[in-house]
Amino acid sequence: MRTLNIGILAHVDAGKTSLTERLLFDHGAVDRLGSVDAGDTRTDDGGIERRRGITIRSAVAAFTVGDTRVNLIDTPGHSDFVAEVERALEVLDGAVLLLSAVEGVQARTRVLMRALRRLRLPTIVFVNKIDRAGARTDGLLGDVRRLLTPHVAPLTEVADAGTPRARVTRRPPDGRTAEALAEVDTEVLAALVDGPEPTGEDVARALAARTADGSFHPLYHGSALGGQGVAELVEGLLGLIPAATPGTSGGTSGGTEPRGTVFAVRPGPAGERTAYLRLYGGEVHPRRRLTFLRRESDGRTTEVSGRVTRLDVVGGDATLTAGNIAALTVPGGLRVGDRLGGPTDRAPQFAPPTLQTLVRARHPEQAAPLRSALLALADQDPLLHARPAASGATALLLYGEVQMEVLAATLAEDFGIEAEFTPGRVRFLERPAGTGEAAEEMPWLDRTRYFATIGLRVEPGPRGSGGAFGYETELGALPRAFHQAVEETVHDMLRTGLTGAAVTDYRVTLIRSGFSSPLSTAADFRGLTPLVLRRALARAGTVLHEPYQAFEAEVPADTLAAVTALLASLGADFTGTTGGDPAWIVTGELPARRVREAELRLPGLTRGEAVWSSRPCEDRPLKPGNSGPGTGVGGHSGE
Repeated sequence: MRTLNIGILAHVDAGKTSLTERLLFDHGAVDRLGSVDAGDTRTDDGGIERRRGITIRSAVAAFTVGDTRVNLIDTPGHSDFVAEVERALEVLDGAVLLLSAVEGVQARTRVLMRALRRLRLPTIVFVNKIDRAGARTDGLLGDVRRLLTPHVAPLTEVADAGTPRARVTRRPPDGRTAEALAEVDTEVLAALVDGPEPTGEDVARALAARTADGSFHPLYHGSALGGQGVAELVEGLLGLIPAATPGTSGGTSGGTEPRGTVFAVRPGPAGERTAYLRLYGGEVHPRRRLTFLRRESDGRTTEVSGRVTRLDVVGGDATLTAGNIAALTVPGGLRVGDRLGGPTDRAPQFAPPTLQTLVRARHPEQAAPLRSALLALADQDPLLHARPAASGATALLLYGEVQMEVLAATLAEDFGIEAEFTPGRVRFLERPAGTGEAAEEMPWLDRTRYFATIGLRVEPGPRGSGGAFGYETELGALPRAFHQAVEETVHDMLRTGLTGAAVTDYRVTLIRSGFSSPLSTAADFRGLTPLVLRRALARAGTVLHEPYQAFEAEVPADTLAAVTALLASLGADFTGTTGGDPAWIVTGELPARRVREAELRLPGLTRGEAVWSSRPCEDRPLKPGNSGPGTGVGGHSGE
């Protein structure tokens, strides 16, 4: 049995979960068609998901067609849950990008297509809701070619679009398909120019090859609720998207040692964690001992080992084989992003969250349970950063306001805790500007009163490395507990830098050490380290950075001057302006703290006709004259 792992991606409310339900029902995986409105779908099984009618966590379901098992990964559509989508993209063999025939190409759709094209992931476009009033087909195809990708061709046609009588018929690859393929396939281009013209079989073969390498995108029409066009979509999935084989997915090699990625984690009723693992090579069977690599928030890599106590392979097999997905439990728990056997080539490139907030319990007696609950939730998802803050609060990093609302509901329903969130502020970061050293000796040489000698050097680390700690002292010069006390204190103290922002991309080295036996204790080293570290950091200096968003704004031609003036006043750096009458597309980068203001003011300047999308990109040094992390900066950080 071959396996296809297919992700369903879309802007929120385009019909992802409805399409998943239809595929499962049509192929006998479920005996009743679930409804998002009724809250009884297979994949949105959480209480919050069902009440809000949105997907929050990636979910996996499977159906079988002939000798092919299709694992469907239903991903969130809202930009606040980009971390879930990020991990799903990494484990897919192909994707279905859903559009609504009524709403058309939306901001989130464009962001998703950019990610799919960057990964060269085989992608089929499915235009949903053709039976809804206001549905478009021909005009929407033009929008797809202009806003998503020019390399697309429809393989179905629609009659009576926009009415309950809408019907879909197949459109075999023909001369129009060949002309579209000629832009990405040299053999088809040569045949069209020099002859003989490509046959239908030639075009079909080129279509399959260019879909498989991610350079071309077949387009299908249909209705997830009504079932029209779904059979044609399945035919396209089976015929155009190749199943991965061991050694070809994720950059891994075939062999006996298992290699895979944890892309989703669900909490169980007894507090255990169920992890979803996509396997690229090798095999995993119950009771096998596995070692996962985990990248910590400070950049360090740690190992997590344990024996598989539960293994549920999607599709019902007893053993997890390469190319398949399983839900498994390992004592101690796994996190999203844990890797079995090492990294893969298809590394996620979404930026970390930039919106920070403080969370407090509404009832003081729940302060400790609240902190424990937040740390437990953050431990399941490495992109939900949580750490203790002053006055019993917990500091959180999130992607946006909707994620904050869902988190509040989760705390209330799953933990029985009522929590209050402060308005979100954009997170600033500090990076060392240079190198600084400092040292303190034991108390008979200074006034610290700590029975410890510590010397530290602070210097910049590679971009994106987080934080690293190293030694230049002689191995064994300090007892292990003292070494650990210094290292843990360094990482903990650098959560707050010279301006109050967290320090990142640093390297701290222990260059001098000493102790007095039996007087010295680990507490001496924990107490002295902050004094030495602060002095070394001050001598190195830091540069304050703020997060930026890469934006794209499509605006009417007569409003271009007003829009560019607004964006320039908000601190935008422009990277391009293309188009003409009737619309221009403006691209650039904007400080994340000004994105919400741009979103609010654009409709008034463009008669409500602007189409805006933005996504996190690299941060930049704060420009002179701008406020730092002490400034309250509210608003949404995302699309």
